[in-house]
Amino acid sequence: MPPSKPRRSPKPQERQRDPERTRKLILEAASAEFGAHGYAGARISAIADRAGVNQQLISYYFDGKEGLYQAMSQQWQQRRRELTPPGTPLPEQLRRHALEALANPDGVRLLAWSGLEYAGPDTDPDHASRATLLQDSVEELRALQAAGRLPTELDPSCLLVMLMAAAMATTTLPHIIDGVCGADPKSPEFIGHFADQVAILARHIGLDPPGDDGPEER
Repeated sequence: MPPSKPRRSPKPQERQRDPERTRKLILEAASAEFGAHGYAGARISAIADRAGVNQQLISYYFDGKEGLYQAMSQQWQQRRRELTPPGTPLPEQLRRHALEALANPDGVRLLAWSGLEYAGPDTDPDHASRATLLQDSVEELRALQAAGRLPTELDPSCLLVMLMAAAMATTTLPHIIDGVCGADPKSPEFIGHFADQVAILARHIGLDPPGDDGPEER
C-alpha cells in the first residue's frame, strides 16, 4: 500500500473563503453520514468527502466528531422550535414530526440510530439537551391530565415515548408498514396519510388543548 499523505492544517484562504457556506456543507454532509451509519459508524473522512472539504476544516470549525454532533443537535433544536412553535396543539406537533420523514429523513434516521446505539447516558453525546427539550412535552401532557383530558393512571412520560415511536414509524418500521398496510413507507402519499392518522389518534385520546375539539370539518 502506498504511504498515506500526512494531514495538513487548512490554509488561511480555505478558512476565510466562505466560512458560513463551508459550515453548512459540513453540517449537511454530517447529517447524511450520521443518518446512514449512526454516531459510532460515521467517519470524519467520509463527511469531509461528502462535503468536498479538507478534513482538517471539520476540526477547525467543530473541534472533531463530538463537536460536530453537538452542532447538529443545536441545529435540530432550532428546527424543532420552528416546526412546533409555542401554542401548537400536540396533535399538530405529532403530525409535523411524522412529516419530518419527508422533510428531514436523515434527522429522523439519526434519532433512531442514537437509540440503537444507546448504552447509557455516557455513550450519548446529546443526552442532556435531548432530555431537557423533551421535558416541555411531558409537562404539556401533565397539564392535559390535570385538566381531566387524560386518565389519571396514565404516565405522561411513557405516553410521550409511545407518541414519538408512532411519529417515527415510517422510518423505524418500514417492513411492518409494507407488510401490514401494503404501502411504500417512503412514498410522500403514505407518509402524509400516516401523519394525519397519528394526529387523529392524538385527538381521539384527548391531546387537543382544553376547549379545543379539533379542526372544523371542511
